[in-house]
Amino acid sequence: MLIQTHRFQQQATQYFLGESLLQLGNHVDRNRAVLVIDENVERHHGHHLHDWKKIIVPAGEEVKNMATIENIIDGLTAHEADRKTTLVGIGGGMLTDVAGFAAAIYMRGIPFGFVPTTLLAQVDASIGGKNGVSHGKHKNLLGIIRQPSFILFDYTLPLTMPDEEWHNGFAEIIKYACIMDAALFDFLEANKEKALLRDVAVLEYLVEKSVAAKTKVVLEDEFENGPRRWLNFGHTLGHAVEKLEHMAHGKAVAIGMVAASRFSEKLIGFPAEQTQRLIRLISNYQLPVAFTSDKTAVFDIFKLDKKREKDVIHFVLLEEIGKATTMAVPITELRELLQEL
Repeated sequence: MLIQTHRFQQQATQYFLGESLLQLGNHVDRNRAVLVIDENVERHHGHHLHDWKKIIVPAGEEVKNMATIENIIDGLTAHEADRKTTLVGIGGGMLTDVAGFAAAIYMRGIPFGFVPTTLLAQVDASIGGKNGVSHGKHKNLLGIIRQPSFILFDYTLPLTMPDEEWHNGFAEIIKYACIMDAALFDFLEANKEKALLRDVAVLEYLVEKSVAAKTKVVLEDEFENGPRRWLNFGHTLGHAVEKLEHMAHGKAVAIGMVAASRFSEKLIGFPAEQTQRLIRLISNYQLPVAFTSDKTAVFDIFKLDKKREKDVIHFVLLEEIGKATTMAVPITELRELLQEL
């Protein structure tokens, strides 16, 4: 196991990289903790955690809402949780988002930690302190930035995921490669067979590279005033597609990255052959590349994007593979670019 401590503005977060879920009791007192687990994790791994206080919630992005937050808070009060109780979210990205948000508002804030169980949650959702829920058509509209006290990365947990969910996790890894790590892009190209066969050594490398990449950006810009916006590459359009098509997050982001690279061609001269290289890589990881959603509906969601300021959206573009930039693009221009997709 590798232990890292990262000092964010509000507090330090410990990463336990390569630790086992079975060792959770070494890092948090089970008598002073409540676990929030989704039903899938409970089915696969709940027998290891039978002597912990638990709140079990449904799985799935469609329950990432205030009703689930209320269920968690009802569970905390039933377990007589106080301000020294640690809430531990064990599950995928939806679960870590709601657990972190519930912890932030229960008694005005209690400590919390995460055990991300999916590839997507390990490389992205659990890191950086963004917690929250969706509201209506708008993903992550309600939320807070608050860091967990620890994150435990057990590399064996994602191995129980269905194939589709496994592929879903690679979208965010490809994103890091696009925005800040050309060598990671090369590695993904060279090791696609091993990665898709769930080679644990490749998984360990990809998770640790992704965790390091996201943590570096968050430490530089915890509250998203500059470089942290790069992490939204593929997400502005991706979130709209995800909401409209009820599509998995990774799939929607894959479509969003291809669209963003095409926008990059038109706006800042990103080479078209590099877009083709990205399309090949995304396809090799069995993720979609074609944008087929209703353009008017997508634009209506764009207009309420969190990255909008008055008449512009701060859109993440690629200068080259491994180097991102942010550009304030007028909403009217985005509408035209969208029509051309």
